[in-house]
Amino acid sequence: MQLSLTAIVLGLAALATALPQDERAVMARQNANRPVPSGTCCVPNTSLKQDACTAANGQAGRCVPGGNNCGGALSCVQQSNLVCDNNVIERGKSLCRARSPGGGLFDGARIIQTLGQAKVN
Repeated sequence: MQLSLTAIVLGLAALATALPQDERAVMARQNANRPVPSGTCCVPNTSLKQDACTAANGQAGRCVPGGNNCGGALSCVQQSNLVCDNNVIERGKSLCRARSPGGGLFDGARIIQTLGQAKVN
């Protein structure tokens, strides 16, 4: 009994250690094997709108136009700072845009009031 309990504990420990890597592997698959950005900006000329990323605070996020000062690259914005519409699909995922501190939503250099005004591609 003790041998199997030890094996179970070691197996669970190995699984717990592997979870962050598995999560990144899932994110890479979601991004069609493009890099999974981490930080405030997504990968210039590589990341696409709605790609999965890890925001600067470590939370899951999406690559969206505007939201951070990324010099023309998409911003990695945490999920809690996004407004999404599951009925509108962009690049195979629900349409999301970053909330603007002054109200409205970022859509690149523009501030829009509703997701219906977003440039979708």
